[in-house]
Amino acid sequence: MEIVVRAVLVFFFLWGITRLTGRSSLGELSAFQLILYTAMGDLAQQAVTQQDFSLTSVVLTIGTFTLLTLALSWVQVRFPRSRPVVHGRPVVVVRDGEPDLAVLSEERMSLDDLLASARQQGIRRLSGVELAVLETDGDVSFFSALDDDGGEDGAARDAGPVG
Repeated sequence: MEIVVRAVLVFFFLWGITRLTGRSSLGELSAFQLILYTAMGDLAQQAVTQQDFSLTSVVLTIGTFTLLTLALSWVQVRFPRSRPVVHGRPVVVVRDGEPDLAVLSEERMSLDDLLASARQQGIRRLSGVELAVLETDGDVSFFSALDDDGGEDGAARDAGPVG
């Protein structure tokens, strides 16, 4: 039973760490960060099992992590108000062409990262962006003013009767 308790504690510790790390840094890991997180996983395993290599410990640890993951998923579905706590919520980082520096700082996303995301989507200047949203997975969604009134969103427009 001690292993289950240790697994629960380490699970929530790692969950908290990934929430504190921030969405923008989890979206794209550098080689060093990947090695760091792998090492953290190994250390977490040692903390949970206390170097106990028995099959029972492995099954209990992995099973506990799996059940906790499923429980968090169930909580999100059953109690929709818990979703922002468990999964996070999208936040607006640009409104009417102006980046919200306070929100960027709170989300630990630099202006350079925001501009890089815009460039990757073919956006040269933020002045043409009506709204940009930092999604829960770390991606940034950009919306231009043209999207609402017949511009470049790729949707078919009503061109009248076809011939």
